[in-house]
Amino acid sequence: MPSYLSPGVYVEEVQNGSRPIEGVGTAVAAFVGFASQGPVQEPTLVTNWSQFTRIFGGFGDGYLAHSVYGYFANGGGSAYVVRIGGPSAPASPAAAKPVELGGLRVSALPGAGSGVTVEVADAEGENPPEDRFRLVVSQDGKVAETFDVSTKKNVKSYVVTQVRERSRLIEITEASSGALSRPDNQSVSVAAPPSAPAPATVDAQEYVGDLAARTGFGGLETVDEITMVCVPDLMSAHQRGLIDAEGVKTVQLAAISHCEQMGDRVAVLDPPPGLNAQQVRAWRMDEAGYDSKYATLYYPWIKVFDPSSGRNTMVPPSGHVAGVWARSDTERGVHKAPANEVIRGAVDLETNLSKGEQDLLNPVGVNCVRSFAGRGIRIWGARTLSSDPAWRYLNVRRLFNYLEESILVGTQWVVFEPNDDRLWSSIRRNIGAFLHQSWRDGALFGRTADEAFFIKCDRENNPQESIDLGQVVCEIGVAPVKPAEFVVFRLSQFSDSTSLVSE
Repeated sequence: MPSYLSPGVYVEEVQNGSRPIEGVGTAVAAFVGFASQGPVQEPTLVTNWSQFTRIFGGFGDGYLAHSVYGYFANGGGSAYVVRIGGPSAPASPAAAKPVELGGLRVSALPGAGSGVTVEVADAEGENPPEDRFRLVVSQDGKVAETFDVSTKKNVKSYVVTQVRERSRLIEITEASSGALSRPDNQSVSVAAPPSAPAPATVDAQEYVGDLAARTGFGGLETVDEITMVCVPDLMSAHQRGLIDAEGVKTVQLAAISHCEQMGDRVAVLDPPPGLNAQQVRAWRMDEAGYDSKYATLYYPWIKVFDPSSGRNTMVPPSGHVAGVWARSDTERGVHKAPANEVIRGAVDLETNLSKGEQDLLNPVGVNCVRSFAGRGIRIWGARTLSSDPAWRYLNVRRLFNYLEESILVGTQWVVFEPNDDRLWSSIRRNIGAFLHQSWRDGALFGRTADEAFFIKCDRENNPQESIDLGQVVCEIGVAPVKPAEFVVFRLSQFSDSTSLVSE
């Protein structure tokens, strides 16, 4: 209290006791991957695609640029980028000579690696047309891609078009502009292409990083506003042989551990490419047996346009999915499950899933991306990788992250205040106002606010022993809304019959 020593009129500013809690941001992504330029291992803020290209370069070798582009295209705002891998290795100057296959020229795509073979075989079925044949692409003795194609240029299955749109290993061009004839059944080896610029070395430790050095996931610990973590180039490193399968698991576990430790963010994981539904389920259950309420997994990979090559290419879905999360948060709120949402920029899927195949994947926490006629390519799952039913749904986890962080930031004024009934009442009032608004926004379940949440901060849970220890205990319970994942309409035949009553 001020001291008044002489007569007069004095004006004082007093705190009215109301300190509103503001909701924190829920859609800031972090990307860890390869880039052709820019700072290495340092979290760098980018707020749009132009800023990313200016700092880290544009589309090129790897998936980071495609993921960041997809993030912004789908509604993402700010993002932090961590470039790993260091300087790029110089490209090999020698060019690989294409292989002649009838009237076609076959060559390997950059990054395809060595050991690629192409086999021409008969098309399936009895008496197939003369222009039809099967193209089998193998790598290191294992079948990687299969195409049922035709030499006719005016059909959808035209060999040049099919390979250009779907293959990740080879490209085919016409040797001449005349009519093509079906190649003879044969098998040819395709020379490895010139090595594209790529990080000289990379290992799991580069991803994990170090807090003291502000590198990798450790560097992301210093950025409090991050809510999503994506590692799109992890599979690119595995494809190039820079990191083995055990290293992939180590990095994904490190990403999950980072999110669990921070408690305010969720990892968006990608599966390996080229797997069918059964293989993804086996990979999820056996190799990647993750169990965490701070992690999600999306399948399959999506096809997007690559401006650097002028053709469509497959990319992991994590960056685009993070953008959809951000868009859903802005349009509906973090309590809305980010599913049944269109993925902008996706022109096709690596695998078109059926309902039966999703029946295998949904119960084990694999969120499927599916194509629906007339409705586009949509995210069709909203689960975490947790086996705990209480944390099964992604929107519940992210809602709690939002509520916890908002309350944490909005109640910093409480520290060192007199620990008495007036403080407890003020805490109840401020948190109650915030949760009441969340309930009105549709984030909490209940017909009334009393059904949606409770706040207890009084003498019962703050006895003298706690006060003497300098503690204030406030118990908060909320009823989150959960998504309508299974919508069931029960229909029955109804007949309005009248009974005749005789008099």
